[in-house]
Amino acid sequence: MKRFFVPCVLAGLIAGGAALAADPELKTDDAKTFYALGFDLSNKLGVFRMTPAELEYLKAGLTDGNAKKTARVDMPTYAPKINDLANSRQAAGAADEKKRGKAYLDTIAAKPNIKKNISGMLFETVTEGTGKTPLATDKVKVNYKGTLTDGTVFDASEKHGGPATFSLTEVYKCWTEGLQMMKVGGKAKLYCPSDMAEGNRGRGLIPPGATVVFEVELLDIVK
Repeated sequence: MKRFFVPCVLAGLIAGGAALAADPELKTDDAKTFYALGFDLSNKLGVFRMTPAELEYLKAGLTDGNAKKTARVDMPTYAPKINDLANSRQAAGAADEKKRGKAYLDTIAAKPNIKKNISGMLFETVTEGTGKTPLATDKVKVNYKGTLTDGTVFDASEKHGGPATFSLTEVYKCWTEGLQMMKVGGKAKLYCPSDMAEGNRGRGLIPPGATVVFEVELLDIVK
Protein backbone atom coordinates (compact mmCIF):
# COMPACT_ATOMS: atom_id res chain seq x y z
CA MET A 1 0.00 0.00 0.00
CA LYS A 2 1.17 3.55 -0.71
CA ARG A 3 2.17 5.68 2.22
CA PHE A 4 -0.94 7.24 3.72
CA PHE A 5 -1.28 11.02 3.95
CA VAL A 6 -4.17 13.02 5.41
CA PRO A 7 -4.52 16.25 3.42
CA CYS A 8 -3.75 19.28 5.60
CA VAL A 9 -7.03 20.89 4.55
CA LEU A 10 -8.84 18.22 6.59
CA ALA A 11 -7.27 19.64 9.72
CA GLY A 12 -8.78 23.03 9.11
CA LEU A 13 -12.11 21.54 8.13
CA ILE A 14 -12.57 19.50 11.30
CA ALA A 15 -11.01 22.03 13.62
CA GLY A 16 -13.14 24.79 12.19
CA GLY A 17 -16.20 22.63 12.56
CA ALA A 18 -15.56 21.98 16.24
CA ALA A 19 -17.46 25.11 17.22
CA LEU A 20 -20.40 24.32 14.94
CA ALA A 21 -23.43 22.22 15.62
CA ALA A 22 -23.04 18.49 15.13
CA ASP A 23 -25.38 18.70 12.13
CA PRO A 24 -24.95 22.18 10.61
CA GLU A 25 -27.35 23.48 7.99
CA LEU A 26 -25.91 23.64 4.48
CA LYS A 27 -27.31 27.01 3.40
CA THR A 28 -24.55 28.47 1.21
CA ASP A 29 -22.56 27.16 -1.74
CA ASP A 30 -19.39 27.33 0.35
CA ALA A 31 -21.02 25.31 3.12
CA LYS A 32 -22.14 22.68 0.62
CA THR A 33 -18.69 22.60 -0.99
CA PHE A 34 -16.96 22.12 2.36
CA TYR A 35 -19.43 19.36 3.17
CA ALA A 36 -18.63 17.70 -0.17
CA LEU A 37 -14.92 18.01 0.66
CA GLY A 38 -15.42 16.32 4.01
CA PHE A 39 -17.51 13.57 2.47
CA ASP A 40 -14.85 12.95 -0.18
CA LEU A 41 -12.09 12.86 2.42
CA SER A 42 -14.08 10.36 4.48
CA ASN A 43 -13.78 7.96 1.55
CA LYS A 44 -10.02 8.42 1.56
CA LEU A 45 -9.97 7.69 5.31
CA GLY A 46 -12.27 4.71 4.86
CA VAL A 47 -9.36 2.27 4.82
CA PHE A 48 -9.05 2.78 8.60
CA ARG A 49 -12.63 1.58 9.24
CA MET A 50 -12.78 3.85 12.28
CA THR A 51 -15.16 3.36 15.16
CA PRO A 52 -16.94 6.46 16.54
CA ALA A 53 -14.42 6.55 19.40
CA GLU A 54 -11.48 6.40 16.99
CA LEU A 55 -12.97 9.22 14.94
CA GLU A 56 -12.97 11.35 18.09
CA TYR A 57 -9.23 10.62 18.57
CA LEU A 58 -8.65 11.71 14.98
CA LYS A 59 -10.61 14.94 15.50
CA ALA A 60 -8.60 15.69 18.66
CA GLY A 61 -5.31 15.30 16.82
CA LEU A 62 -6.48 17.44 13.90
CA THR A 63 -7.82 20.14 16.19
CA ASP A 64 -4.62 20.32 18.25
CA GLY A 65 -2.45 20.32 15.14
CA ASN A 66 -4.46 23.07 13.47
CA ALA A 67 -4.24 25.16 16.65
CA LYS A 68 -0.44 24.66 16.70
CA LYS A 69 -0.60 23.00 20.12
CA THR A 70 2.06 20.61 21.36
CA ALA A 71 1.24 17.05 20.37
CA ARG A 72 -0.05 14.87 23.18
CA VAL A 73 1.93 11.89 21.90
CA ASP A 74 5.55 11.46 20.79
CA MET A 75 5.20 12.09 17.02
CA PRO A 76 8.51 10.46 15.96
CA THR A 77 7.26 7.28 17.63
CA TYR A 78 3.65 7.26 16.49
CA ALA A 79 3.63 8.99 13.08
CA PRO A 80 5.47 6.05 11.44
CA LYS A 81 2.76 3.73 12.75
CA ILE A 82 0.06 5.39 10.63
CA ASN A 83 0.94 3.45 7.50
CA ASP A 84 1.17 0.17 9.41
CA LEU A 85 -2.27 0.77 10.89
CA ALA A 86 -3.71 1.56 7.46
CA ASN A 87 -2.23 -1.64 6.04
CA SER A 88 -3.55 -3.83 8.85
CA ARG A 89 -7.03 -2.30 8.72
CA GLN A 90 -7.12 -2.65 4.94
CA ALA A 91 -6.09 -6.31 5.13
CA ALA A 92 -8.72 -7.05 7.76
CA GLY A 93 -11.38 -5.27 5.75
CA ALA A 94 -10.41 -7.12 2.57
CA ALA A 95 -10.63 -10.48 4.35
CA ASP A 96 -14.13 -9.68 5.61
CA GLU A 97 -15.22 -8.51 2.15
CA LYS A 98 -13.89 -11.68 0.53
CA LYS A 99 -15.91 -13.84 2.92
CA ARG A 100 -19.07 -11.89 2.11
CA GLY A 101 -18.24 -12.02 -1.57
CA LYS A 102 -17.77 -15.77 -1.56
CA ALA A 103 -21.13 -16.29 0.15
CA TYR A 104 -22.77 -14.03 -2.43
CA LEU A 105 -21.14 -15.83 -5.38
CA ASP A 106 -22.13 -19.21 -3.95
CA THR A 107 -25.75 -18.02 -3.89
CA ILE A 108 -25.58 -16.76 -7.47
CA ALA A 109 -23.86 -19.94 -8.69
CA ALA A 110 -26.76 -22.03 -7.42
CA LYS A 111 -29.22 -20.24 -9.70
CA PRO A 112 -30.18 -21.71 -13.12
CA ASN A 113 -28.47 -20.54 -16.32
CA ILE A 114 -25.34 -19.33 -14.53
CA LYS A 115 -22.01 -20.23 -16.14
CA LYS A 116 -19.11 -20.64 -13.74
CA ASN A 117 -15.60 -20.24 -15.13
CA ILE A 118 -12.48 -21.84 -13.69
CA SER A 119 -11.33 -18.33 -12.78
CA GLY A 120 -14.28 -17.95 -10.38
CA MET A 121 -16.13 -15.43 -12.53
CA LEU A 122 -19.86 -16.10 -12.96
CA PHE A 123 -21.64 -15.25 -16.20
CA GLU A 124 -25.37 -14.75 -16.72
CA THR A 125 -26.89 -14.12 -20.16
CA VAL A 126 -29.64 -11.50 -20.10
CA THR A 127 -30.12 -11.19 -23.86
CA GLU A 128 -28.37 -13.39 -26.41
CA GLY A 129 -26.53 -11.41 -29.07
CA THR A 130 -26.51 -12.24 -32.77
CA GLY A 131 -23.26 -10.60 -33.91
CA LYS A 132 -19.60 -11.49 -33.65
CA THR A 133 -17.72 -12.37 -30.46
CA PRO A 134 -14.75 -10.14 -29.57
CA LEU A 135 -11.22 -11.44 -29.09
CA ALA A 136 -9.02 -10.54 -26.13
CA THR A 137 -7.12 -8.08 -28.33
CA ASP A 138 -10.23 -6.29 -29.66
CA LYS A 139 -11.62 -2.90 -28.77
CA VAL A 140 -15.31 -2.85 -27.85
CA LYS A 141 -18.13 -0.36 -27.45
CA VAL A 142 -20.45 -1.02 -24.51
CA ASN A 143 -23.06 0.28 -22.13
CA TYR A 144 -22.39 -0.84 -18.58
CA LYS A 145 -23.33 -0.44 -14.94
CA GLY A 146 -21.14 -1.56 -12.04
CA THR A 147 -22.59 -2.35 -8.62
CA LEU A 148 -21.53 -3.76 -5.30
CA THR A 149 -23.28 -6.89 -4.08
CA ASP A 150 -25.73 -4.75 -2.09
CA GLY A 151 -26.80 -2.94 -5.26
CA THR A 152 -24.79 0.26 -4.70
CA VAL A 153 -23.86 1.72 -8.11
CA PHE A 154 -20.19 2.73 -8.23
CA ASP A 155 -19.91 3.42 -11.96
CA ALA A 156 -22.01 3.47 -15.14
CA SER A 157 -21.47 4.49 -18.75
CA GLU A 158 -24.42 6.89 -18.57
CA LYS A 159 -22.54 8.88 -15.91
CA HIS A 160 -19.89 9.55 -18.54
CA GLY A 161 -22.27 10.66 -21.27
CA GLY A 162 -23.06 7.38 -22.99
CA PRO A 163 -21.42 4.22 -24.35
CA ALA A 164 -17.77 3.57 -23.51
CA THR A 165 -15.09 2.29 -25.88
CA PHE A 166 -11.99 0.47 -24.64
CA SER A 167 -9.58 -2.32 -25.41
CA LEU A 168 -10.08 -5.66 -23.65
CA THR A 169 -6.38 -5.59 -22.79
CA GLU A 170 -6.93 -2.51 -20.58
CA VAL A 171 -9.77 -3.60 -18.29
CA TYR A 172 -10.49 -5.92 -15.37
CA LYS A 173 -9.72 -9.59 -15.97
CA CYS A 174 -13.41 -10.20 -15.38
CA TRP A 175 -14.28 -7.99 -18.33
CA THR A 176 -11.62 -9.46 -20.59
CA GLU A 177 -12.97 -12.93 -19.90
CA GLY A 178 -16.67 -12.09 -19.80
CA LEU A 179 -16.85 -10.03 -22.99
CA GLN A 180 -15.33 -12.95 -24.91
CA MET A 181 -18.40 -14.97 -23.89
CA MET A 182 -20.75 -12.46 -25.52
CA LYS A 183 -21.88 -11.59 -29.02
CA VAL A 184 -22.57 -8.10 -30.35
CA GLY A 185 -26.12 -7.10 -29.45
CA GLY A 186 -26.11 -9.19 -26.29
CA LYS A 187 -26.50 -8.23 -22.66
CA ALA A 188 -25.03 -10.09 -19.69
CA LYS A 189 -24.18 -9.87 -16.00
CA LEU A 190 -20.61 -10.49 -14.93
CA TYR A 191 -20.13 -11.50 -11.29
CA CYS A 192 -16.52 -10.70 -10.51
CA PRO A 193 -14.56 -11.97 -7.47
CA SER A 194 -12.17 -9.40 -6.08
CA ASP A 195 -9.04 -10.91 -7.64
CA MET A 196 -10.60 -10.28 -11.08
CA ALA A 197 -11.53 -6.68 -10.26
CA GLU A 198 -9.93 -4.22 -7.79
CA GLY A 199 -8.37 -6.90 -5.57
CA ASN A 200 -7.20 -5.86 -2.11
CA ARG A 201 -6.69 -2.24 -3.14
CA GLY A 202 -10.26 -1.06 -3.47
CA ARG A 203 -11.12 2.15 -5.30
CA GLY A 204 -13.67 4.87 -4.67
CA LEU A 205 -16.86 3.19 -3.46
CA ILE A 206 -15.37 -0.28 -4.00
CA PRO A 207 -14.00 -1.61 -0.68
CA PRO A 208 -10.76 -3.64 -0.65
CA GLY A 209 -11.52 -7.31 -1.37
CA ALA A 210 -15.00 -6.60 -2.73
CA THR A 211 -16.90 -8.73 -5.21
CA VAL A 212 -18.48 -6.57 -7.91
CA VAL A 213 -21.21 -7.05 -10.52
CA PHE A 214 -21.34 -5.56 -14.01
CA GLU A 215 -24.34 -5.39 -16.30
CA VAL A 216 -22.89 -5.10 -19.80
CA GLU A 217 -24.45 -4.51 -23.22
CA LEU A 218 -22.04 -5.24 -26.08
CA LEU A 219 -22.84 -2.70 -28.79
CA ASP A 220 -20.02 -3.19 -31.24
CA ILE A 221 -16.49 -4.40 -31.91
CA VAL A 222 -14.53 -1.33 -32.92
CA LYS A 223 -12.06 -1.72 -35.76
